[in-house]
Amino acid sequence: MTEIALRQRGPRDTALDPSLSTLARRVIAGTYGLVNHGSFVVAVAAMAWGLYHGMSQEGVPHLQVGLEGGWRWLWNALLLLQFPLIHSWLLTARGRRFMARLAPFGTGRTLGATIYTTLASWQILFAFSAWVPIGKASWSPEGWLLHAWQVLFAGCWLFLVKALKDGGMTLQTGSLGWMALWKGERPRFPGLRTQGTFAACRQPIYLAFASLLWTGPVWTADHLAVAGLWTVYCLVGPIHKERRFQSMYGDAFITYKSRIPYFVPRLKGRSRTPQRP
Repeated sequence: MTEIALRQRGPRDTALDPSLSTLARRVIAGTYGLVNHGSFVVAVAAMAWGLYHGMSQEGVPHLQVGLEGGWRWLWNALLLLQFPLIHSWLLTARGRRFMARLAPFGTGRTLGATIYTTLASWQILFAFSAWVPIGKASWSPEGWLLHAWQVLFAGCWLFLVKALKDGGMTLQTGSLGWMALWKGERPRFPGLRTQGTFAACRQPIYLAFASLLWTGPVWTADHLAVAGLWTVYCLVGPIHKERRFQSMYGDAFITYKSRIPYFVPRLKGRSRTPQRP
């Protein structure tokens, strides 16, 4: 869920070191691209497996953290909190400066979207691989109900892919950064998105992410904790994002905001007439 704060850069931010050769620039771009997409795939797989099995760590390699009793809850709470807190901090001015220092020869600012997505992938992977299960499954569907839950879970993943595509797949997957560096260009960020899933609600990516949290078929106290806390983040997190949108796009975003609901899509019959700013 790469945010628009990554776009707020001046010419100096995207300038490359003139002494950097084309070969060196492409080696850096390719390396960061491989790490980014590899991390993205592994993190998505860990998340899918964890949510499907109710965070029970069944059948998946995970970090062995020897904690008992209340320490398990504290550890898991820290795992849940580190994602929204760090994920949001990286979009601040200090966070962007920090990411800019994570690549050599002044390439960090061009690679901002790539580095941001890579770090987010590591955060998700850490949360799901280091989770310490609290208890056994409290509810798990069987028979036709299990198949229905599986279809719903798969449908939410497809919804997320669609929302990411509508939001600009190169930006959301981090390829925008390393591809720009490969070509020796400035990153070209997509403009205000109002089509596809963004025509139904203003935050379809967050809505899809929240939907995934609640559609894994196996339910435990662990699963409920993940779904509950991260859903709150999905509801609150985009507020600052929308303030940046309004600052950047002005009347265009105000008009869009007046027509399209924030999070829950509105039925077609209840749509409002666009208001002029």
